[in-house]
Amino acid sequence: MGHEVRLIPPAYVKPFVKRHKNDAVDAEAICEAAQRPSMRFVAVKSEEQQAAALVFRTRDLAVKQRTQIAHAIRGH
Repeated sequence: MGHEVRLIPPAYVKPFVKRHKNDAVDAEAICEAAQRPSMRFVAVKSEEQQAAALVFRTRDLAVKQRTQIAHAIRGH
């Protein structure tokens, strides 16, 4: 259809939000940010990259939970 998908990090859009947060204000801020010539966009991740990130996040969560359990047992 002639559209190009580009991802903008939320931290780059935040300065363009003028009022209270709602969908219309968010859309306006995204349009304003996307029109800036100096705006940096994020590359779209492949399925393999997303799967690898899922494995790392899951392992990180398991390590954090194991540490919490060890600290709870030590505390009791």
